[in-house]
Amino acid sequence: MVSEVPGPITFAGELRRRRTGEGVSLTKLAGRINYSKSHLSKIESGAKRPSVDLARRCDQELNAGGSLARLVDAPSCDPPPETATPSEVWVMRMNADGSGEFRAFDRRTVLTAAASMMSWAIIPTGGRPEAAEFALPTFRSWLDQMRLLGQGVDPSTMIHMLVGATNSVRTLAAEARGETRTSTLRLAARFAEYTGWMAQEQGDEAASWWWTQRAVELAVTGGDHELPAYALVRRAELALYRDDSRSVVALAEQAEQRASSSRVAAFAAQRAAQGYALAGDERACRRALDRAVTLVTDATGETSAEPVLGSITMRDPVAFATGWCLFDLGRPAESAEILGAELDRLPATMHRTRSRYGARLALALASSGELERACEVVRSVLDQASTVDSATVRHDLRHLSRTLRRWRTEKVVREVMPLLLDVLRSDSKPPSDYLL
Repeated sequence: MVSEVPGPITFAGELRRRRTGEGVSLTKLAGRINYSKSHLSKIESGAKRPSVDLARRCDQELNAGGSLARLVDAPSCDPPPETATPSEVWVMRMNADGSGEFRAFDRRTVLTAAASMMSWAIIPTGGRPEAAEFALPTFRSWLDQMRLLGQGVDPSTMIHMLVGATNSVRTLAAEARGETRTSTLRLAARFAEYTGWMAQEQGDEAASWWWTQRAVELAVTGGDHELPAYALVRRAELALYRDDSRSVVALAEQAEQRASSSRVAAFAAQRAAQGYALAGDERACRRALDRAVTLVTDATGETSAEPVLGSITMRDPVAFATGWCLFDLGRPAESAEILGAELDRLPATMHRTRSRYGARLALALASSGELERACEVVRSVLDQASTVDSATVRHDLRHLSRTLRRWRTEKVVREVMPLLLDVLRSDSKPPSDYLL
């Protein structure tokens, strides 16, 4: 007797098995997840591919514990490759129209480059050692001001200022001595880390990764081992926007283990929670959020001579992370309730943060079928998004546009879609070698 070899488990087959096992009709499940019965029927028959959002919502409604979501989980991705070596010279090229771009070259290339290029080498310029001690407080204040400025200015503008400032502080560090040199190197690392964040906001993942690596090198040279742990949190965030749950969790857990401050460990735990939510593992997600709450409480007593790492605009970052996770766990209504309350607490001047979480709130509201509120929120988000030009915001806006198309015949959706598509059409990624 020949036994039949079972075929691979498919989402369509597993969905049908779990739905019938729970005694839930196709009509009832479609109503619960805010999808049409005909669309769900095509998914279950294998005629259409399931979206990640649909898989997570079905997973939640059928108590699948993440097994359905994992069947459509994105594959693990390797980090972006290194695109330059540490022994580079940074070069700024000014164009006739007033624009400019920064790149890194090896020294030999710079020596043979056109005379129209202005370069800042990493070697000491023969300046006086006391210059760093004199300039350090000003640059420290400048970084704080740039972080505030970044809340309302597009990343391209910010990057041009940040690259010059980072290299200026690094050059001062090369000339400094003793504790002043250490402090200056650490400040240069903070500038480079924020440059990496602005590169991510511009949509250039390779540049973001490159700048984060430079930040780590500067920090380690200055004896700062906290920024390298935070760099893992940043890498996990890049993976989060690729829907790569496995890499998010792995990187975040490494960061939590290596962090020496409760603040950085709290950010790592939040990122791990988001990774678990992507994978549909609610139990692990809740455990990570609980750790984050404890760590945030512990961090209130911490002090540091360095500029703080991570967001300085949110009163309760764990609440935002919880709202984010609930959406990915297939609970958009609960997500919207938390995100809406926390968004109201953000200062009106925090345009970048408000647009980022406002886009997520609009997505949660639309997924819950609250179209009027979703479109009301998205209008305010679009006003801010056009100013801050955020690639991370556009990531959720693209998701939102796909969600709203399910109700494209509704008047409120027809009115807002052209505005939404205009913002998405304005998305222009920088060239791959920009800032590299």
